[in-house]
Amino acid sequence: MKTPQVSILTTIYNREKYISDCIESVLASSFQDWEMILVDDQSTDHSVEIAKAYETKDPRIKVYVNKTNLGDYPNRNKAASYAKGKYIKYLDADDMIYPHGLQIMVNAMEQYPETVLGSQCVIREYKTPYPCIINSKTLFESYFSNHNFFSSGPTGTIIKKEIFDKVGGYSGKRFIGDTELWIKMALEGPVVFFQPALIWWRTHEDQETNHEKKNINELLDNKHNLFKSIISDKRIPLNLNQRKKIITNYKLQNIKQGISSIIKYGDPKTGLLKIKNALDTFEL
Repeated sequence: MKTPQVSILTTIYNREKYISDCIESVLASSFQDWEMILVDDQSTDHSVEIAKAYETKDPRIKVYVNKTNLGDYPNRNKAASYAKGKYIKYLDADDMIYPHGLQIMVNAMEQYPETVLGSQCVIREYKTPYPCIINSKTLFESYFSNHNFFSSGPTGTIIKKEIFDKVGGYSGKRFIGDTELWIKMALEGPVVFFQPALIWWRTHEDQETNHEKKNINELLDNKHNLFKSIISDKRIPLNLNQRKKIITNYKLQNIKQGISSIIKYGDPKTGLLKIKNALDTFEL
């Protein structure tokens, strides 16, 4: 069988209500040179049964079931380990991709072969027409000035498989895993951005984002540790003075947000955590 250009990776855990829509959206794609790898993480509903019904109809669809529950990010890495494509394209089991979406993503990566990652842009109208390539220096300068090019989730990206493997995939850190991976990849080369609205990100009660407020300590600690690791990384294309200025702004911003959380929003727990992170000193 011919090696597919794109491996679509879908991790599943109790998504029987959505998985058919997800698979059908891939089947309807104008771009058809793909394999779809679905990896179930010990679902207790009918997700596997539904996915396997599609597997019997299309040889490009492959279903795997983990022997034990791995959790979100480890399961994403597991799915990537089965991929044979030049590119990997995550499509969460509760999301859908529009018929033109995959074609636009692949075209962007092929147009700029030096890129390591393709992502939908968070700005609806950027400075230049899409697709547009942005180098590492600009990406990190923007990231630290609160214009976050790294905010897209897995469904909104397409990844060069060899670079994913080179950086070791996902670390598994909760709430920040996607951003952390995009940052690791951006250190390896430029990123190409394409227009938004190529995928449909479904909102529902059982999403990971809905658990963030319930785990505010873990969320803020992970974000803070990510900031420290990035700003201390000597590979980041910023000079020492730029880094020191960024740290100063980061501390002031956290103090300001912490005070606002306490006084304006009556949330001392979040406020004190932000102030604690602001006062955390570290050497470059």
